[in-house]
Amino acid sequence: MALHSSDSDARSELLRGTLDMLILRTLQWGPQHGYAIGHTIRAQSRDVLQIEAGSLYPALQRLSKKGWVTSTWGQTDANQRAKFYRLTPEGKQQLVREESRWAEMVRAIGRVMKPTAR
Repeated sequence: MALHSSDSDARSELLRGTLDMLILRTLQWGPQHGYAIGHTIRAQSRDVLQIEAGSLYPALQRLSKKGWVTSTWGQTDANQRAKFYRLTPEGKQQLVREESRWAEMVRAIGRVMKPTAR
């Protein structure tokens, strides 16, 4: 992916892809409702990543349309009605692809940040 500072679409796509990957990863551990997904990401990142509802729920809808997650209504531990999201087999495959792309991106950034001596 080419990313130019003036290309806000590419930057938005990178952020969307990263959020999608984090959601898929969170759902790998089992079905969760939206609030719990956001809370898990926040807790696992030690409060660095705080996903707002305005980003989380559109992402869940996008993932659902792609067939990577499914949802069913259920009851939370607090006895409230909520939509629970589950990773599909296609979502598991996508997560593997996203993790591979992410690892490649991290390696590339690492090479730029800490170039080897020649």
